[in-house]
Amino acid sequence: MHIRTAEAATAGSLALLSLLAPTAQADTHKGDIAFTSVTFSRTTVNVGIGETQKLTASATLKDNSGIRTVMGFKLVSPDNRLQYAKSSTCTRPSSTTMKCTWSYSLDPRTDDYFDLRNGSAGTWHLDVEAGAYDGDFYTLDSSVTMKIKRYAKLATTRVTPEPVAKGKTLTVTGALTRADWNTNTYVGFAGQKVALQFKRSGSSAYTTVKTVTTDSAGKLRTTATANASGTWRWHFAGTGTTSPATAAGDGVALK
Repeated sequence: MHIRTAEAATAGSLALLSLLAPTAQADTHKGDIAFTSVTFSRTTVNVGIGETQKLTASATLKDNSGIRTVMGFKLVSPDNRLQYAKSSTCTRPSSTTMKCTWSYSLDPRTDDYFDLRNGSAGTWHLDVEAGAYDGDFYTLDSSVTMKIKRYAKLATTRVTPEPVAKGKTLTVTGALTRADWNTNTYVGFAGQKVALQFKRSGSSAYTTVKTVTTDSAGKLRTTATANASGTWRWHFAGTGTTSPATAAGDGVALK
């Protein structure tokens, strides 16, 4: 089982953090304390079924009395699943400024509460609480967001027959799957629009020939006319919860 804990940026006791995240609220603050910058190392992270993905968040805070403490620094998912920082580093460039970096591990395995579930895919927000020496405070709740998506794959494009006479009909097949974080398998992604693209021999650019919808098992099948030699492929643009994907192409020559 993985153990994830929240750490304070400065010495001293911290408030107890709940294991269950509340519904995101608007940022709240008092006084002149402010987050002057907040950035992510990756604004979108696509997670499959086996490999843990790494992410860092960095923030700069300022208050005229100085930053006393920073706590929480957790990521909160659409289904209120939490990801606490695995490590944190904070420095004080000046008496009024603090800079912090937090590291996260996004794990698709299913052996503890903190691992990802399908309902976790989508827009996550960073939740950080900061306090100044003069009593000012800032709760960063819903204003800073990033995407964590289920990784999608397109099987290698298959085109038959090959070679083919000009003007004849080609049959093109493929399959779209995506990571299921509940079962740690790749499953067919049904009802999705996928572009069939073609690149003429000698060209560097693909153009979309038609759009095809995946069947109930995520499979793709369509026909096209062979007007030139070149390479065919499938391309999926992705969704708000699922990554884009591009299949390996299949070259077809005219005879």
